[in-house]
Amino acid sequence: MKMTHTSYRVKDLDASLEFYKKAFNFSESRRREFPEHKFTLVYMTLPGDHYELELTYNYDHAAYNLGDGYGHIAIATDNLEELHDKQKAAGFKVTDLYGLPGTPPSYYFISDPDGYDIEVIRSNY
Repeated sequence: MKMTHTSYRVKDLDASLEFYKKAFNFSESRRREFPEHKFTLVYMTLPGDHYELELTYNYDHAAYNLGDGYGHIAIATDNLEELHDKQKAAGFKVTDLYGLPGTPPSYYFISDPDGYDIEVIRSNY
């Protein structure tokens, strides 16, 4: 067995695509259109990775209530500080760098256009 994808429901597909491409260099791996059922599925992958982020766009749907059960997904990078500075300079909603108690900074959070949090962690965390 293996994990294949994580699905997010998004209010504005174009804004979400732009965010994931610009913030993390995701690329669209495939798209499935279902206009008769009023939804589109867009699958995104990171360079060199097969795990997909599925963006589910339901036509004309209002913003989603994320509730209090959602935590986050995590993306690892070899260049934590560089990516943090780049995303902050681009105007994305990012936190400061954090570390677990007694450890040096090794992660931060960034929010996508729908308010989903993404933890960005140093590789080999």
